Amino acid sequence: MPSNKISTRNSEAALTMEDLAKLAGVSKITVSRALRDSPLVTLETREKVRQIASEQGYRLNISARNLRMRRSYSVAVVVEMTPVRGRPMSDPYPLELLGGITQELTTAGYSVVLTSKQLLDTAPVQGADGMILLGQGSHGEAVKTLQQIAMPLVVWGAPMPESDYIVVGSDNRKGGVSAAERFIAQGRHKLVFLGDVDHAEVQERCAGFVETMGEQATVQIIRPSAFTFEAGFDSICALLKKKNVSFDGVFAASDLLAMGAIRALAEKNLRVPENVSVIGYDDTPGAASFVPPLTSVHQYLRDGGVLLAKKMLALIEGQPVQSEMLPTMLMVRQT
Repeated sequence: MPSNKISTRNSEAALTMEDLAKLAGVSKITVSRALRDSPLVTLETREKVRQIASEQGYRLNISARNLRMRRSYSVAVVVEMTPVRGRPMSDPYPLELLGGITQELTTAGYSVVLTSKQLLDTAPVQGADGMILLGQGSHGEAVKTLQQIAMPLVVWGAPMPESDYIVVGSDNRKGGVSAAERFIAQGRHKLVFLGDVDHAEVQERCAGFVETMGEQATVQIIRPSAFTFEAGFDSICALLKKKNVSFDGVFAASDLLAMGAIRALAEKNLRVPENVSVIGYDDTPGAASFVPPLTSVHQYLRDGGVLLAKKMLALIEGQPVQSEMLPTMLMVRQT
């Protein structure tokens, strides 16, 4: 009985992807995507290509392909934040960013190597085609560390003066402006900004907030020890213990800080928003369900993750890439 396998000029020659494409009646790139189960190829075509590949005994040699292309087809995603009890890695930041990144990269046939800035010397990271950094760190220290590794880099954060790397982030300054406009509409004049302004994103939020308030209010900047509920609680408790200190509004650099601030105010029998208005940042799922529901600046984190990945893929392909900021939106609730 004759064999159904494709004949080759050399009986020992391996079946190529070009051979498989001819048998399936599709392009080589379609075969490649189908074997990687890419959603860019219809399910019917994927099944057809896989069936023919199975019948012909074809196996995708990923290692050989990567060696030939001088690529690993992987991107290292470095999470700058250090997980602590009050701010776990399961929070929407960074998970929503990671979701968008993973969706875009896997669709393009790339794997994601998730790591931290403490593990940059591992083989999977060193062998990646590029790096995406989630968070610049205090004074941009995390960026400086990654720039020492000679590979394409895209950063989630805020533009910094004289920076020469690609940044994707939210319009943090506009986020600060929207919070200030809300307080002005409420007639608040003694305000607290709660956040570590050594971080570029937080600095931008604070700058937009303070500039918009102008001479209409006084703004006291308080730097919490972390981006956690406990840090927000402790900061406001410490402020309330000081003599001759009063305030009627708090703009926090994260929702967790804002929630901690509200709890501290409640323990001193200060009502929100009657006595003190509070605005958070990130608009996490917990913001809407908090009591009272928290007014917060919304960030489009999942869209940000997709954009980070798109920029990285363009850099890998040698295409021109520019930094880009996504819009923000103030979600007004009851605080």
